[in-house]
Amino acid sequence: MALTDAELFDFDHSRMANWDEELAAQTLERLPDLYRNHLTIAKILDQWIASGEEGFKRGEFQKGMVAGYREVAAHLRQADLVPGAVLYDEFAGSG
Repeated sequence: MALTDAELFDFDHSRMANWDEELAAQTLERLPDLYRNHLTIAKILDQWIASGEEGFKRGEFQKGMVAGYREVAAHLRQADLVPGAVLYDEFAGSG
């Protein structure tokens, strides 16, 4: 069962360097399936982050892994990786 938009947008926006609610709404309107997919992946990364932070003393590898997951999740949520976004267009050669 797919998550609702309310569930997909239920995260701490203040932790993200470039959160733009208007851009998120525009992206959701322009690319609804792709952006919802990205938000779902970010939720999965949140679960992996929680697993990486529980139950054991984290070494440098685990700290780096968690930081990397957080970075990817932020880019997915900020719509940085959809067509028309700077990061996507730079990578795809369309910018």
